[in-house]
Amino acid sequence: MKLLEDLNPQQREAVTSPPGPVLVLAGPGSGKTRVLAHRIAYLVEHFGAQPREIMAMTFTNRAAREMSGRVEQLLGSADALQPVSKGGVSLSTFHSLCARLLRRESDLLPVNRQFVIFDESDQHAIIRQALKEINLDPKQVQPGKVHGLISRAKNELIELEAFEANTYFAEITRRVYQRYQQLLLRNNALDFDDLLLWTVRLLREHDDLLAKYRRRYPHILVDEFQDTNTAQYILLRLLAGEEPDLFAVGDPDQSIYRWRGADYRNVHRFKEEYPQAKIILLEQNYRSTQTILNAATAIIDRNPGRQPKRLFTDRGAGVNITFNEAYDENDEARLVIETIASLTYSGQVEPGGCATMYRTNAQSRALEEAFLKAGLPYRLVGAQRFYGRREIKDLIAYLRLIHNPADQVGLLRVLNTPPRGIGAKTVETLLQAASQAELDPAEVLLDLAEGDRSQFAGVFTRRAGAALTEFGRALQGWIKIHDELPLISLIDRVLEETGYREYIDDGTEEGQDRWANIMELRGVAQEYQEMGLTTFLEHVALVSDQDTLTDSQNAPTLLTLHAAKGLEFPVVFIIGLDDGVLPHQRSFDDPEAMAEERRLFYVGITRAKDRLILLRTFRRRQAGVSKLSKPSRFLEDLPPDLVDGNLSTHQTYEQASYQRQTRWDKKFTQPIEARYQVGMQVHHPTFGEGVVLATEIDLDDEVVTVAFEGGKTKHLAASLAGLTILDE
Repeated sequence: MKLLEDLNPQQREAVTSPPGPVLVLAGPGSGKTRVLAHRIAYLVEHFGAQPREIMAMTFTNRAAREMSGRVEQLLGSADALQPVSKGGVSLSTFHSLCARLLRRESDLLPVNRQFVIFDESDQHAIIRQALKEINLDPKQVQPGKVHGLISRAKNELIELEAFEANTYFAEITRRVYQRYQQLLLRNNALDFDDLLLWTVRLLREHDDLLAKYRRRYPHILVDEFQDTNTAQYILLRLLAGEEPDLFAVGDPDQSIYRWRGADYRNVHRFKEEYPQAKIILLEQNYRSTQTILNAATAIIDRNPGRQPKRLFTDRGAGVNITFNEAYDENDEARLVIETIASLTYSGQVEPGGCATMYRTNAQSRALEEAFLKAGLPYRLVGAQRFYGRREIKDLIAYLRLIHNPADQVGLLRVLNTPPRGIGAKTVETLLQAASQAELDPAEVLLDLAEGDRSQFAGVFTRRAGAALTEFGRALQGWIKIHDELPLISLIDRVLEETGYREYIDDGTEEGQDRWANIMELRGVAQEYQEMGLTTFLEHVALVSDQDTLTDSQNAPTLLTLHAAKGLEFPVVFIIGLDDGVLPHQRSFDDPEAMAEERRLFYVGITRAKDRLILLRTFRRRQAGVSKLSKPSRFLEDLPPDLVDGNLSTHQTYEQASYQRQTRWDKKFTQPIEARYQVGMQVHHPTFGEGVVLATEIDLDDEVVTVAFEGGKTKHLAASLAGLTILDE
């Protein structure tokens, strides 16, 4: 049939498999989105499934949009892609699906249907508040670390009652976890992890609810199956039931989100729990040249216990991979820019066809400075996200507060933004008054809006009371009309009545840019006119970094290897191929972490369509000290015949010569001897007493690693540090 004409034999086998458990192991660039879209269309056209009976889940809105477009094209109309409420396919991210389900079943939750979804910054704010309330200093206990442990527990479906506190830090986390959950509920809010945890909990505890959704969605498809965490895997199993039509597409070799709770072993669990499952390999690649694929295979083949795949393509061998060694990170950035300039000048690629990938966000600094110095534009993914900008968060906080007056985090953000003369003391009094009356702070403001009839009229000073009353009346007005007004009109009214433009646009270029961002958000809201405020707020809360990447600017892209998943570019640079950077030093003593670092490199390599350029540095600044760097151990696994450039791990004559010629102090032309030894007690003028953990001769200096009192570890250049030996 026509639907199958453009599929290769393996893709056709996957698409036409009879309903039941199917596991498609799809190599990079093998057309997995095409397979998923065709499978949905085939279920409708051949197996007679109703669109409303199909649920397809993925991890980013970008992927969901791409799949949606393909399904619409295949079926010849958008009928199957109507909103779920109108009988269309349920095609969304895991978190969006759960948010819809929880709003629908909110009577079973400790929050009401108007709950808001707190983003990462909101979550950290609540963690800091919880730490203070249990008399712990957020400066001493890192909120991000505490939140990470809570998030991992939730992803493993470990609720407070089952949280084991077998260390001091775990006990702190348990106490914060308890208060954190209380504060979330007080704000009528859920965090990202709650969306999954509560959905699983409801389905486990209510058999009638589980039966309802199993009947509703007899056909389930899931993309990027290797990235599912425990909560997502259990959710899929619950919904699929005992005789599932579960179509899972994934690639364990591309599992790179272990730190988010993703577990590639779910692929193996699928095979064990559904022994009748059909397993299909997609090995034909439509993206990269054979040289790039062979290099990627050489890297990933070193990981143990994996399903072998032999990636092949009809695109031919293509050009060899290029490997370059730069002197330092600034020279590395210069080489990237010069190579992009050469390729674009010769017409081999457009600027927007180039991407530079790196292991850590900090590596973008040298690249950004080099682009700015050269006067060249660039796109940066995952740094200052659009939805993380101050002015955007302000307007969203207003809308969240209108939607959910219990949102104390949103209230405190906008209560004096723009300035209304409401100071910290007034805020403290407001919170105390609300607590004593067992009300939300917003309820106090709405009561103040009643003027002399308010029970709180005498609580505040005359000036503070007037400011709070004015804000309360504005909030009361917005709440009353927000269901009647179109979303755009509501936004315009909030902006006008708060005087936000006058506050944010001060006539400077930065001010104009901030107002332009507000107008950009207004444009996004235009797309949600019919769906309303709730859906719009859900969208902005669950948007990912990749979802903000657009093709509007023809400029090179800078992004981390983690953010590169699912993307492709004609020319890819991977920088920082030094041991300790890629692979990251945290993985050295953890075989599982090292395996993931190798998968991360594999993902980066397979983003390239035509050209792959690899770079490392002779010296790299780490912890403020410029040190000799060692080539990444992964470079040793690349077949030399596929690479143009010297992959030798030894220092070259040119590097040694450059190092000698650029020394300032001639005394360092003679070899130096180590003065410090491991175990020595030393004193530093600033950091106090410490113990030497390691020492290394770095050609022109001795680099000493010292553990100081208070738990701080510093890497110091001995010639500059002013260390005094206390005990040899």
